[in-house]
Amino acid sequence: MSPESLPPGRAALLGALQGLGEFLPISSSGHLIVVPWLFGWPDQSLAFDVALHLGTLVAVAYAFAGDWIRLFRGFFTGLAQGRPFANPDGKLLGLLALASVPGAVAGLLLDEWAETVFRSPLLVGCTMALMGGVLWIADRRARAAGPEPDPVSLRDAILIGCAQALALVPGVSRSGATISAALFLGHRREEAARFSFLLATPITFGAAALKAPEVLRAADWTPVLVGMASAALVGFAAIRLLLRYVRTRDYKPFVWYRFAFAALTLGAVLVRAGGRG
Repeated sequence: MSPESLPPGRAALLGALQGLGEFLPISSSGHLIVVPWLFGWPDQSLAFDVALHLGTLVAVAYAFAGDWIRLFRGFFTGLAQGRPFANPDGKLLGLLALASVPGAVAGLLLDEWAETVFRSPLLVGCTMALMGGVLWIADRRARAAGPEPDPVSLRDAILIGCAQALALVPGVSRSGATISAALFLGHRREEAARFSFLLATPITFGAAALKAPEVLRAADWTPVLVGMASAALVGFAAIRLLLRYVRTRDYKPFVWYRFAFAALTLGAVLVRAGGRG
């Protein structure tokens, strides 16, 4: 389905799913595939999904505008001194750039699969359950993390970036994969989420820029703008909610949600397969 053929109400709902799933560790792409399939809606295009990513890009850029200004200021201050990565802010900017590379490479290599093979409810059900288990184990490990945040190291950035690359498979969840990786590496829950959100900015910008020409060809901008606005507003709220929540609580509710969503999806796949038989 092209972006211009979507009813505005459906576009708003899909935008809300994108805003929630992009930042909560429950997979936006998985929801954007399974929910229309469950309701029997024609599949929206990947280009429209990217338009929704523009909405979440606005949300995360606004939420962390102060952080990005500080990081770039630190980088350019160090650059003027001939040592761009000498201060913590400049170093973190470099680590975020490095961590973005695996996801960018995976996106370029597997773009065609993302539009075809990966858009499968069966695959989403399996990955939702699998990554739910990974998040559960990682969250249990986080209980042993120290009270003070540890800086992200070069090794951490590379491993978290590789985890982000896995999120090209729907149901994995970009935030879920990167947060889980950070938790396994010993980072606190809030710091894991914060680094994940900062890392969302460059990869989302790159994906949106790559697909922007397709979105710009939309004949009717109403559903596109409605979906983007919904994704931006709900996404901003999701960022604030998660950062506040994980200061004192764990990720267990998201684990149980992933298991429940996986069970629903796989159950529906079996029912429909039986009906066709």
